[in-house]
Amino acid sequence: MTAETTEATETATGEARERRTAQGESTGTTPQTTVTVRCTGHVRDAVGAHELEYTFEGTRLREFLEAFFDDYDVEELLIAETEADATHSGWAPVPDDLPGTWRKNPEGEQTRPFARVCINGRFNEHFEGFETELEDGDRVALIYPFMFCC
Repeated sequence: MTAETTEATETATGEARERRTAQGESTGTTPQTTVTVRCTGHVRDAVGAHELEYTFEGTRLREFLEAFFDDYDVEELLIAETEADATHSGWAPVPDDLPGTWRKNPEGEQTRPFARVCINGRFNEHFEGFETELEDGDRVALIYPFMFCC
C-alpha cells in the first residue's frame, strides 16, 4: 500500500470514527478491535484500496460490518436483504444428498450472488455468521469480483 493510500484511508477512518463518537455511539467501555481488511473487485474500487487496517468498536463481525459500512458505501455491493437477492437465477439445482455439512446464513445476513465475506481465508458461514468473534490481527476479506460474460 502506498503512503498516500495509507494516509487517505487513515484520514477517512479517523473522520468517520470521530463522527460516530460525536453522535454518542462511543461510550469508551466497548472494546476496540483492529483487523486487516482486504478488498477485491468492485469493493476495492469503491473503497479505493486493496488492503487497509481498520479499527472498530466491538469484537463481532456484525459490529465490524456496521462500522465499515458507515465509513465506506459498499453495503449494497455485498449484503443481500432478502433470500431472492442472495440467489442467482442461473444456479444448478441442489442434489437431494449433499456431501459434508452445509450451512447458510439467515435471511438479512447473506451476501449477494458472487459476493463473499471471509475471515482469515474462510467464508463467514463456516464460523458463526455475523456473530463470529474477531480478534486483533484477523483478516477480513470483502469480495465482489468483476464478472464478465460472453
